Amino acid sequence: MDAEQAPPEASSDREDHLKRDRTTRSFVTSEDVARLAGVSRSAVSRTFTPGASVSADVRHRVQEAAKTLGYRVNRLARSLISDQSNLVGVVGANLSLPFMARQLDELSRELLKRGMQCLLLNAAEAEQGIAPLIELILEFRVRAIVVMSGSPPSSIIDECMANGVRVILVNRQADDTEADTIISDDLSGARLAAERLLRAGCGRIGVVGSGVRTPTQIRRRGAFVDRVREAGIEPAVWASGGTAYETGMDAARGLLSTHDLDGVFCVTDLMALGFLDGAREMGRRVPDDLSIIGFDDIQQSAWAAYRLTTIRQSMSDLTDSVLAAIERKMTGERGDLAHEVLPVELVERATVRSTS
Repeated sequence: MDAEQAPPEASSDREDHLKRDRTTRSFVTSEDVARLAGVSRSAVSRTFTPGASVSADVRHRVQEAAKTLGYRVNRLARSLISDQSNLVGVVGANLSLPFMARQLDELSRELLKRGMQCLLLNAAEAEQGIAPLIELILEFRVRAIVVMSGSPPSSIIDECMANGVRVILVNRQADDTEADTIISDDLSGARLAAERLLRAGCGRIGVVGSGVRTPTQIRRRGAFVDRVREAGIEPAVWASGGTAYETGMDAARGLLSTHDLDGVFCVTDLMALGFLDGAREMGRRVPDDLSIIGFDDIQQSAWAAYRLTTIRQSMSDLTDSVLAAIERKMTGERGDLAHEVLPVELVERATVRSTS
C-alpha cells in the first residue's frame, strides 16, 4: 500500500462516519479530510505545506475533499509545531483616534501582505498597566509585539526577549530595555511649530495639550515651550481633558476668554480642529486674528472646512520601520535593536498668517 494511502474504506462508510463526527465537532479537521480523500493525515499535511512532496493524484484528492468539507488549515497549531508564528501582537488604546486608527489600518494591511496576522489587544481599560496584556499575547506564541500605547516594564520585555519575541515600542521610549524604539521626531516638530508662529509675528502664544501625560504629548509640549521661552515669551498652557476634539473646544473657550492670544500650537490635530472651531465660535478670525498649528496631519486636517497648518509625520515611514524591526532576525545582542527617530515636516495650509 502507498504510504500516502489510508486503509481502504467504503465511500458510503466514510460519509456516514463524517456525518456522525460533524454533529460533535465545530471545525473540520485534517483527519476528516484524510478520511474522505482516502489518504493518510501526513499526506493532507504535506498537501498544504509549501514545497512538500506529494503526488499529483493525492494532492487533487485532498484538495477536493477539503473543498467539499470546507476545511481550513489550523495555522495557530502549525506555528506551535514549527516554532515560527505568523501572528504579531499589537497593544493599543484610544483606537478610535484618527491617527491611531490610520496607523493600525496601515500596519495590519502591510502585515497581511507579508503573510502575517495582527492580534490586537485593546489597552483602553488596562488600569494595572499593559504587562498582563503582553503576558496574554505571549501565550499565543506571537512572532513580535508592537506596543502603540503604554510602557511595558523592563521585566516583561526581558521575558519576551527570553522567548525570542521582539518588542517594538512605537512613539514611546523605554530606558535601558531590550526593545526596539521607533518614534517620530516630536522635538523637532514642536520647534518647527514654534518657529513658524514666531515668523508670523505672534507674540502672545499658547500651547494646548490634554490632561493625559503620554510621552508624545510631554515631548511636544516641552519642546514648544522651551523654544518660545528662548524668544522671550512665556506661553499660556492648557493641559486638561482627554485627547479629543472636545478638549480643543474647551481650551479655546478657556484660553481665549482670559488671554488675548494671537498664536496657538495644539499637540495633536484633533485638538487643533476643536480649538479652531471654538475660536470661530468666539468670533476670532483665523488666521487674521489668530494663527493655529496642529501635529500629526490626520486626514481631516486637509478638509476644506479646516485646511489646518500642521506637522506631518510620515505614516508610511513609520509602518516600514515597524515591519523592518519585526522581520529583523534576533541575535540576542543590543546592536540588533532598532532605535529610530523619524523626520517630520511642516505642512503649510491656511491657519497661520503669511510671512510675506
